[in-house]
Amino acid sequence: MSKSKEIRITGSLVLLLIAFASLSIFKNEPVILSYPSNWPEPTYDFSNNNLTTEGIYLGRHLFYDPILSIDSSTSCSSCHLSFTAFTHVDHALSHGIYDRIGTRNSATLINLAWNKSFMWDGAINHLDMQALAPISHPAELGESIENIAQKLHKTNRYSRLFKQAFGDSKITGERILKALSQFELTLISQNSKYDSTMANQKQFTTQENKGYLLFQNHCANCHTEPLFTNGNFEYNRLPLDSTLNDFGRMRITNNSEDSLKFKVPTLRNTEFSAPYMHDGRFKKLSEVIDHYASSFTSLNLSDQMVLSDTAKTDLIAFLLTLSDKKFLFNSQFAYPQE
Repeated sequence: MSKSKEIRITGSLVLLLIAFASLSIFKNEPVILSYPSNWPEPTYDFSNNNLTTEGIYLGRHLFYDPILSIDSSTSCSSCHLSFTAFTHVDHALSHGIYDRIGTRNSATLINLAWNKSFMWDGAINHLDMQALAPISHPAELGESIENIAQKLHKTNRYSRLFKQAFGDSKITGERILKALSQFELTLISQNSKYDSTMANQKQFTTQENKGYLLFQNHCANCHTEPLFTNGNFEYNRLPLDSTLNDFGRMRITNNSEDSLKFKVPTLRNTEFSAPYMHDGRFKKLSEVIDHYASSFTSLNLSDQMVLSDTAKTDLIAFLLTLSDKKFLFNSQFAYPQE
């Protein structure tokens, strides 16, 4: 059986805050994140943002609060739904304030502690900065972090939550972003059938095992186990969309070799994260598989992926073993009812 690794994030143990009128106790309750022993070490530097129960609780409230948008209509969760692998499902491109349509399909928020870059083009290189992109995007939240801090400061609830998380009620952009990161860092998906099989607790069916072999032969180079992404930027064989005019990674590097390269998404919970690709053009897993099979063949590449209909079904059967319903329906990740 595979043992779980643990990350103990130690914060201040207990700070006594003596006010003029009363004595209050501020506790930073450290949080332990566990993950399977065959996983690599996280790349996120927890020493600069200690995870605590209070910080995660604050971040969860911020994640679901439309106050982060300029018209208080749209929250982070509007495009990242917990029960659909923290992405949207009913449209190809993200939707934001004033019914505006974004420029890309929203990415899943899964296992972010292992990510070195964020966004489809890697425009952001640190999780603590990632939220600034959708916050400032005119078609998403359309707001500034400074205005958000001012709005939160006017509420009694957030003054209390920030005091619980940071020791005083001061609300800053840095604290907002770190609290969001704390919540998002807890979004670890590790309880799929695949994980149980790797831990020798379950077994693949014959069909799933055939699909696993196909996956290892044709897909694992980019969708590397156990996180099911290599974290790199790859050419996904899609032609340039003349409407979106999205050149992917090249937009950031200005290197022509990065043209039409996009970050490899994780395949964990892919059953629930349609539509697929950076522009959301495919609605079904079968369409994605057909795309790669046809594109590799038409380009006459050495690593052709020629699959029969039965093989495609087997491959999908394996991909379904990456579904983690315990993660998807975890009440600790859902809208806070308190």
